[in-house]
Amino acid sequence: MEPLLISLDAGTQSVRAALYDLKGQLIDICKIPIEPYFSTQPGWAEQEPEYYWEKLCEATQGLVKNNAQHLSAIQGICVTTQRATVINLDKNGRPLRPAIVWLDQRKAKLNGDLEWWLKWPLKIAGQFDLVKHVMTESESRWLMQNQQDVWKKTAHYVYLSGYFYYKLVGEIVESKGNMVGYMPFDYKKMNWAEKGDLKHKFMPVEKEKLSPLVDPGTVVGQLTAEAAEATGLPKGLKVIAGAADKACEVLGSGCIEPDWACLSFGTTATVETCFPKYVEVIPFMPSYPSAIPGHYNTEVMVFRGFWMVSWFKQQFGSREVKKAKKLGIAPEILFDELIREIPPGSMGLTLQPYWSPGIKTPGPEAKGAIIGFGDVHTRAHIYRAILEGLAYSLKEGLEQTQKATKVKVKALKISGGGSQSDEAMQLTSNVFNLPAYRPHTFETSSLGAAMLGAVGLGFMDNYKMAVNEMCHTSRVFEPQKEVVSIYEDLYKDVYQKMYHQLKPLYHSIGKITGYPRL
Repeated sequence: MEPLLISLDAGTQSVRAALYDLKGQLIDICKIPIEPYFSTQPGWAEQEPEYYWEKLCEATQGLVKNNAQHLSAIQGICVTTQRATVINLDKNGRPLRPAIVWLDQRKAKLNGDLEWWLKWPLKIAGQFDLVKHVMTESESRWLMQNQQDVWKKTAHYVYLSGYFYYKLVGEIVESKGNMVGYMPFDYKKMNWAEKGDLKHKFMPVEKEKLSPLVDPGTVVGQLTAEAAEATGLPKGLKVIAGAADKACEVLGSGCIEPDWACLSFGTTATVETCFPKYVEVIPFMPSYPSAIPGHYNTEVMVFRGFWMVSWFKQQFGSREVKKAKKLGIAPEILFDELIREIPPGSMGLTLQPYWSPGIKTPGPEAKGAIIGFGDVHTRAHIYRAILEGLAYSLKEGLEQTQKATKVKVKALKISGGGSQSDEAMQLTSNVFNLPAYRPHTFETSSLGAAMLGAVGLGFMDNYKMAVNEMCHTSRVFEPQKEVVSIYEDLYKDVYQKMYHQLKPLYHSIGKITGYPRL
């Protein structure tokens, strides 16, 4: 019987257990929706670690129930998770408090932690605001300041991925491919920062609380009897270290060369490339570890990304959502029909997708904006303007990436739920003036995890072979010459000028209303 692999993919909206063969074909998937977080105070986003585990087990049990005939062919499990969700475990591996989810907005206090001799050089270098952001966003700093008893009892400070490894194999371990967040990690050296590194000052975590690190694709252990009973999977099944969901998306899309860019049309939209050495696309903002050991993913993100499509559905698309449910199809299919007759450029409507501002580009004062309204515009124009605005923002990120890496990208591969929209794919190809490839599955994150398992267990000699064997193309969208020039002019003469011209107004709005709180 042909070997099969299981990917466990714990995202923000759902937990998925997927079964893949060595050709990259999805045999079956069990998707369990989850509550992204609960909030006991304004801006907090937390979830019980046990809840994640229960939903993961529910997904694996559902997969096993529907695929009993394949059980003996399953050779291993690989895990990919949402990034930067942190968990405090005691010495017995029990959670001490709810997980702090990556969406959390609580802030730590500086408390005079930056001495004048450090503060002034940072200000002169223009990096003080970035350091301030890192220090105030650091969950470990907040915990030390507000829950000292929890921090003292914390034996292991882990990401959600590390918690899952512990539950599966009974060992505390973490993959280097999951290192995204406010931890004292040295991205250049791919290891925990050495003693004396300022990262320990900005994001303080005692060394003994940090997990041993391994490369993605490493076998971290075997499924324990307890985990086997909970998941329904065979005891002794090998568990392979995965990588963060975005890193697995890049691999699962087949983007392992720097002249291919991976666009993720997910909750957070990103443009990424896989690069063989460390490079900072935005100064002092790290490239993250790739799913491929020793490689990096350059990344520029739009924080709200295709969440804006969900926002549109809630605010303006109830008619299509109800109709789609009745027809048993995705609402995006009806939205595609809605905008098919809207001309490129949305009849002058241009959107800046800063519904949630960035750290540096744009700055924290930024807000979303739509300009160019006239009496001809409808909700269909707004929807198309959202897709175009996201494409403009990602194109800006790709231009930054190419400047930093000195590599010109020749094509795009697009993943995530938004990639199922033909209109979104075509206008993205037109905005970038590049071919846009749709992979054979939009579950590229779980596919990337399966590829890590295939290489880690020796079924594939290397990642190039894994891409050749397991990544396939569903459709290619080519740029339409008659449309490309319209988007190029709108991008250069309108979109790229919006932020700088509106920035003073954003500052004034913030001062007057107190939002966003800077």
